[in-house]
Amino acid sequence: MRRQLRSRRAPAFPYGYRHRLDDQDEVNQNYLADEEEEAEEEARVMVVPDLEEEEGEKEEEERSQGKMTGNAWWQKLQIMIEYLWDPERRMSLAQTGQSWSLILFIYFFFYASLAAVITLCMYMLFLTISPYMPTFTERVKTPGVMIRPFAHSLNFNFNISEPDTWQHYVISLNGFLQGYNDSLQEEMNVDCPPGQYFIQDGSDDEDKKACQFKRSFLKNCSGLEDPTFGYSTGQPCILLKMNRIVGFRPELGDPVKVSCKVQKGDENDIRSINYYPESASFDLRYYPYYGKLTHVNYTSPLVAMHFTDVVKNQAVPVKCQLKGKGIINDVINDHFVGRVIFTLNIET
Repeated sequence: MRRQLRSRRAPAFPYGYRHRLDDQDEVNQNYLADEEEEAEEEARVMVVPDLEEEEGEKEEEERSQGKMTGNAWWQKLQIMIEYLWDPERRMSLAQTGQSWSLILFIYFFFYASLAAVITLCMYMLFLTISPYMPTFTERVKTPGVMIRPFAHSLNFNFNISEPDTWQHYVISLNGFLQGYNDSLQEEMNVDCPPGQYFIQDGSDDEDKKACQFKRSFLKNCSGLEDPTFGYSTGQPCILLKMNRIVGFRPELGDPVKVSCKVQKGDENDIRSINYYPESASFDLRYYPYYGKLTHVNYTSPLVAMHFTDVVKNQAVPVKCQLKGKGIINDVINDHFVGRVIFTLNIET
């Protein structure tokens, strides 16, 4: 048994031999460590050139892309220039000179034909329209009205004791009435009998006579007796006239009259108004009107409103209306058809 146990034991080595083995292991380990360090240094050295190469490749790619972009723009510009004018094929906008000549001829013929057709249509239309008398007058039934002197926003504001506040009204009235001077009316127009239409026969292109409307018909509002038209005394004159309508005649032979009153507020704010002519109407002898081509010297009749007693130092809204058969004076969206509204503000 002892022999068997002994046979199983590890072989015994001398002490010196073991020491040599341990030294050899240390040498091997140190050699392996040195090799690992050298390998790491080589890897580091290899990585740095790789990064530098990659950066260089990126820069070269960017430069090549910039060159390609510049070349692309230059190529597009060259293509556009060649499209505008190709000297080799002598073409402009992809068309030869012969093609352009044919195109211009076709467009000239087309537009010339179009202009000829339009001109012919306009000529045929004008043959059916009279320059002296409107063809359709159904929509114009009631004349509009206007007043003088001119006032901004139809507000007559002035101070009796300050002439600068009302002098421009006097100048406006004097200028407006120059065409109504008695001497001028007697020279140009005829004296017609009142109360009846002044109907003139003859062709449409024949010159028509006009009835006289003298400035003296307005009496105290003519500016002949009172050069200030009452503004210096706080009794202003305002002139009203109807707009001209070719062929217009007051219905039933009754002249159109003018009536003024306070629009809103106390009716006693206007206690007295004098009208000139005294009938406060537009006489029939000034109708019908034949148009500006033949009725050259026609002078529109006037009605003067002389506000002799108006409350002072406050704004008074005034409405003047036309009244007569067939006259419309209550149109909501048009304040000048058959009526006019203005404000008097007379300060002392």
